Amino acid sequence: QVQLVESGGDSVQAGGSLRLSCTASGLSVNVRCMGWFRQAPGKEREGVAALDRDGDTSYADSVKGRFSISRDNAKNTLVLQMDSLNPEDTAMYYCAAKRTQFRCRPLVYATDAYSNWGQGTQVTVSS
Repeated sequence: QVQLVESGGDSVQAGGSLRLSCTASGLSVNVRCMGWFRQAPGKEREGVAALDRDGDTSYADSVKGRFSISRDNAKNTLVLQMDSLNPEDTAMYYCAAKRTQFRCRPLVYATDAYSNWGQGTQVTVSS
């Protein structure tokens, strides 16, 4: 049974940093396209970053230069380092694994291509 468990969400001031983790069981994060998504109240879920099995990364324009996606293979964990946070980053953050046959590109953030989702971790950034 596949499980993805996010952690690391918190309330921070604008300009601060957070490090989100997604610990996987039942799948290996280094053989799947893994993604981070977020959903703010009243808004649709949006893709934030993705990491493919060959190390290729993708970022939404709104987070480029501020967020960094990586993985710790020994811990089977996906990581999202978030720096220079602003109030627009406030959302529930989810990690997800794409179906095994799909690479991240070209449809990096097509949510129906992701077969496994975590429960989310809340990030709140105050001004």
